Amino acid sequence: MNPVRLMKVFVTRRIPPEGWAALARAAEVQVGDFSAAWIPRTGRSSLTWCRPTPPPPSPRGRCQVEHWDSDEPIPDKELERGVAGAHGLLCLLTDRVDKRLLDAAGANLKVISTMSVGVDHLALDEIKKRGIRVGYTPDVLTDATAELAVSLLLTTCRRLPEAIEEVRNGGWTSWKPLWMCGYGLTQSTVGIIGLGRIGQAIARRLKPFGIQKFLYTGRQPRPQEAAEFQAEFVSTPKLAAESDFIIVACSLTPATKGLCNKDFFQQMKKTAVFVNISRGDVVNQDDLYQALAGGQIAAAGMDVTTPEPLPTNHPLLTLKNCVILPHIGSATYGTRNTMSLLAANNLLAGLRGEPMPSELKL
Repeated sequence: MNPVRLMKVFVTRRIPPEGWAALARAAEVQVGDFSAAWIPRTGRSSLTWCRPTPPPPSPRGRCQVEHWDSDEPIPDKELERGVAGAHGLLCLLTDRVDKRLLDAAGANLKVISTMSVGVDHLALDEIKKRGIRVGYTPDVLTDATAELAVSLLLTTCRRLPEAIEEVRNGGWTSWKPLWMCGYGLTQSTVGIIGLGRIGQAIARRLKPFGIQKFLYTGRQPRPQEAAEFQAEFVSTPKLAAESDFIIVACSLTPATKGLCNKDFFQQMKKTAVFVNISRGDVVNQDDLYQALAGGQIAAAGMDVTTPEPLPTNHPLLTLKNCVILPHIGSATYGTRNTMSLLAANNLLAGLRGEPMPSELKL
């Protein structure tokens, strides 16, 4: 009797229930060229799932799934141990999949599914060289992230955290004409760095606020997408100089890393508000601190930082005109569940050798 082929999968974190349910369903029935059934076997902080009794002779294999049983990131050594010999890896944006980890995984690894739209944590050149397929989760988090971007912009430009604190600490004494005044969106110019899916969704939500003009910048003009907002493609310096509100929604690439730096902030209006919902490394945070502390720009709101989490003694956290959120752009129950389901389905399709619902073409 030939031994049954074992397909090993490693999941780097607890994921939302719809994703786990998809993996559980796959474990209960034959799926393509492999099948599996799960029962828990306790490990230190992980669970391994395996078939309790040998299956009948079959050309199909079975699947062993192990996951890091925590909401916190997996330590590097545990990640290397878990991924060793794996055929599939389901990871998060906080898991750096580099050459070292790929070497630790070995030659069996043929599918990486990340529960994110961003892929800057993946060593794509090395992954492509090894013929590994990559699944990701675009589109499903667009609306939630755009909603958060607008929320963060309004929170920052209208100074809501400061106002709430004044209520709590007794600073609210009476109505004053100029007390707690911020900046309104009506008749303003909004600059968007990166008019992709999320950038367009942000503009679509801001348009009813009475925006006078949209500017955008990126690798190239996008006239078809820009037409909906009558958005004008401009250079980065022009966008910085003319915008009342700037929202960063671009991907992190070598070209965008550190894009928003001292020169960028010096070109902005002193009354301008800056918002970043893309990746922390797009912004030079030391330069941003100096611009905010010195009154070079009015305020900033960020859902992403470098590092994450931001140390509690970071200078930016001392500023009243800086609002920082803990990377919650996609944090709605519905969105995170949908992301986990798509990530699981990408993984399972890749293991079957079928087209993934959302595959990154390398």
